[in-house]
Amino acid sequence: MGIASDLRTARGLLRKALDNRRAGQEVRARAARQTPHPSHRFRVAVYFADGAVNMYQMRQWYKPLQELAGTWPVVVLSRAATGARALQRESGLPVAFVPTVRDLERYIADQDIRVVLYVNQNTRNFQMFRYGRRWHVFINHGESDKMYMTTNQFKAYDYAFVAGDAARERLGRVLWDYDLERRTIEIGRPQADHYSGTLPYPEDERTVVLYAPTWEGDRPSAHYGSIATHGEALTAALLASPAHRLIYRPHPRSGVVDKAYGDAHRRIVAAIEAANAADPTAHHVFDDGPELGWQLAAADAAVVDISAMVYDRLAADRPLFVTRPADERAIVDTNGYLSACDWLDAAESDRIIERTTALLDDPESVSRLEHWVRHYFGDTTPGAPTARFHAAIARLMDEWDVWHARTGGEADEIDGEAELDAQE
Repeated sequence: MGIASDLRTARGLLRKALDNRRAGQEVRARAARQTPHPSHRFRVAVYFADGAVNMYQMRQWYKPLQELAGTWPVVVLSRAATGARALQRESGLPVAFVPTVRDLERYIADQDIRVVLYVNQNTRNFQMFRYGRRWHVFINHGESDKMYMTTNQFKAYDYAFVAGDAARERLGRVLWDYDLERRTIEIGRPQADHYSGTLPYPEDERTVVLYAPTWEGDRPSAHYGSIATHGEALTAALLASPAHRLIYRPHPRSGVVDKAYGDAHRRIVAAIEAANAADPTAHHVFDDGPELGWQLAAADAAVVDISAMVYDRLAADRPLFVTRPADERAIVDTNGYLSACDWLDAAESDRIIERTTALLDDPESVSRLEHWVRHYFGDTTPGAPTARFHAAIARLMDEWDVWHARTGGEADEIDGEAELDAQE
C-alpha cells in the first residue's frame, strides 16, 4: 500500500514537473514573438506567484484591470510557468514572466511601477515586499466572512482595498493595533460592473437556479463544501423539473483533497449530460469556464457555499441560499450576513424547488437582502464600484508623488547578489 502510494506521488510530481517545463517553454516562446515591453511603461503591477490551479483568483480581476489600464498602464508579474501561460492566453493584459528573483529585479529596474496589487497571500509575496518606494496593496480575490478575510497578514501591506463597511468591521474585531481608517480603502465590488456575457441557453419561462459550491477544504474548520452533502439531492430535484434550469459552477479545486467529493462532482456532471440528452430543451449548464459574471446576474436564485461566491452573488443584489456546513467543526462567522441569510440544510436539499419558490415570493427576504448589499458593498449603482476603484488608485498615485518628492526620488537600493541567491 505504501509503495503504491509513493509511486502515485512520484508520477504526479513527474507530470507536474513536465507540465511546468512545457509551460515555461511556451511562455518564453510566446514572449519572444511579441514586442518587448517598453521601458518605464507600467505604473501598476499585479503580482501573482501561483500556478494555473489558482487562476480563479486572477480571473475575476481581468475586466476591472483591463479598464484600469486605460488610465494607468498595468502589467502582471507572474512567477510560475503554468500561471504565466494561462495569463498570456486569457487575461488580455501584458504579462512579465519573472520566475527568479533576478528576473524580478531586472524587470522592476526597467519599469516605473508605483502601485503593486496582490490577489492572495502566497508566501512568495515577501520577495516583492522587499522593494520600497512603491505602495503594496492587498486587493484579495473576493469578499467573504471566511477566516481568510481576517488574517493578520493584512498588516504586511501598505494598504488594503476592501469592499465596504462589513469588511472594516470584520477586520476591526480581529486585528490588534491596525489603523483601519488609514490603511483600508473601500471600493465596493468593481467586478459587479462586468456581470455580463452571452447566455448559453435561450431565455424562456424556466426558473434558473445557479448552484456554485466551493471545494471540500483542507481542514475541518474550512469544510464548507456542499457537493457531497447537498449537491446531488438538490441538482437531482432541479434536473427532474421541467420548469427549472440548473447552472452548475463548482470550484475548480473540487475533489483535490477528497476523492469522494470529486466523485460526487462527476456524478452531477454526468446527471446534467443525461438530463439534457433526455430533454434537449432543458439546456442545463455545467459551467467550468474562466468568466464569472453572467451566471450571477442571470440566475433567478442561487445556492452557494460559505465562500466568496456568497458575496459575489450578494453584489448582484439577487436572491440566494447559503448551504449550512454539514461538518459541525466548520467555523461560521455569524456576525455579518450569515447571521441573517437564508440557510439551506443538507436534509432539505431535495426540497430546493419548494424553497426556491418561497424565497422568490418573500418580500421580507428581498428587503433584508437590500440592507446587506449596502452594508457589504455600499453604492452598487452600475459604474459606482469602478469609479471608486479608479479613485483609490489615483489617490495612491498622488501619495506616491508626495513621498517621491520628499525623498528626492532616490532609487531602491540593491541588497546584493548574496541576498538574491538566498531568495531563489
